[in-house]
Amino acid sequence: MKIDLSGKIALVTGSTLGIGFAIAKGLAKAGAEVIVNGRKQQAVDTAVAEIKQAVATAKVSGVVADVGDADGCAQLLAVVPQVDILINNVGIYGPQDFFETPDEVWQHFFEVNVMSGVRMSRAYAQGMVERQWGRIVFIASESALNIPADMIHYGFSKTANLSVSRGLAKRLAGTGVTVNAVLPGPTLSEGMAEMLKDEVAQSGKSLEECAAAFVVAHRPSSIIQRAATVDEVANLVVYVASPQASATTGAALRVDGGVVDSLA
Repeated sequence: MKIDLSGKIALVTGSTLGIGFAIAKGLAKAGAEVIVNGRKQQAVDTAVAEIKQAVATAKVSGVVADVGDADGCAQLLAVVPQVDILINNVGIYGPQDFFETPDEVWQHFFEVNVMSGVRMSRAYAQGMVERQWGRIVFIASESALNIPADMIHYGFSKTANLSVSRGLAKRLAGTGVTVNAVLPGPTLSEGMAEMLKDEVAQSGKSLEECAAAFVVAHRPSSIIQRAATVDEVANLVVYVASPQASATTGAALRVDGGVVDSLA
């Protein structure tokens, strides 16, 4: 299967690192004109340069905007008025006990993890409908289904992603625009590397080995028994964004290594 996204404009929010960066690079490899987004100019410039270095034919640019609030979304929309592929990737996470999580934290997670995607989708979907083609993908998490006891506020926000994506898919029925959610599990991103850096240093083991041990200890239902790579997650997203995925919409697509113990 050859995925060709030539002539398509793709925006990936929160794409200077990790899964978002891998998605942006994957879309560029498939021929899309990619817009990288982040909060800091240096990070955006670095990501753009790295994609251009990795993909000789890449058409990639960057926009600095914090889409975690309405003003930042408006700022990005002023620069990028139209896209064909929208990847709602920006998100935050972090453990915190339920009884020690104040309203402000819940509201912040909701704004960044949920409302960013709502605002971006609301702004871009209508143009996709007019052109009778478009792809909207929400990057959720296996935590949307397997709510972590130490990150209930995070799990809640990712479950909301599933509700929004499913409902929007139904709202756009028959238009040629698909809406899906992708649910990564434990992934070898910069965030995991930071979390495991002390263990890597103390044990003398590789990051991959430490990550696999973490998965076995904390996600024992994992079938692959290791963390996924960011490219493995990006591969699914690039497919979902492609013309080949035209019959896939309203779905919650897991790339979680089998962590969620479910038949559906």
